[in-house]
Amino acid sequence: MHPNDPFNAELPSEHLHFGSVEVIAGCMFSGKTEELIRRLRRAQIAKLKVEIFKPQIDTRYSRQEIVSHCENRIDSIVVKDSGNIIVLAKDAHVVGIDEAQFFDDGLVDVVEQLAQQNKRVIIAGLDLDYRGKPFGPMPNLLCIADYVTKTLAICMKSGLPASRTQRIVSGDRLIDVGHTDKYEARNRAYFSPPSE
Repeated sequence: MHPNDPFNAELPSEHLHFGSVEVIAGCMFSGKTEELIRRLRRAQIAKLKVEIFKPQIDTRYSRQEIVSHCENRIDSIVVKDSGNIIVLAKDAHVVGIDEAQFFDDGLVDVVEQLAQQNKRVIIAGLDLDYRGKPFGPMPNLLCIADYVTKTLAICMKSGLPASRTQRIVSGDRLIDVGHTDKYEARNRAYFSPPSE
């Protein structure tokens, strides 16, 4: 197994001299945050210094924790913009970032800098918005990633694998934070993007 494999969180100290970028991407309800928490917990068990960040806009379940739809939670630091992460993560071996699509485009440079500082950076976020278009900095994060995990949900219309997020309420704001009250996972065949 390669020492930088994303599923090998228990890295021996001699392998901590290089950084990496892992991106967990998919639609809503596909287990992105669940997988992020799993990897970060493994790093904590391995006694690595872990710092975890989430954007200020994400207050659905908790202001200070990252919380999955299955109610798994882990403490995090709330940041207003990506530039704060560099300073706050300076002593970390592993950096976790949730809801990356809500961050500014500067997140890509921040992540590159963290990896150059020999940190393992694990990012979770929506790859597509409710229109089916690439979301925020996620496309560029996927491009610079060393490892990519694409998660799928279950389509609420068909039971098929789902890769799209369907907005089920009216409105055209790009960012409208919500849960099952506003969104459903959909298979490509059952996804209806809004008319332009």
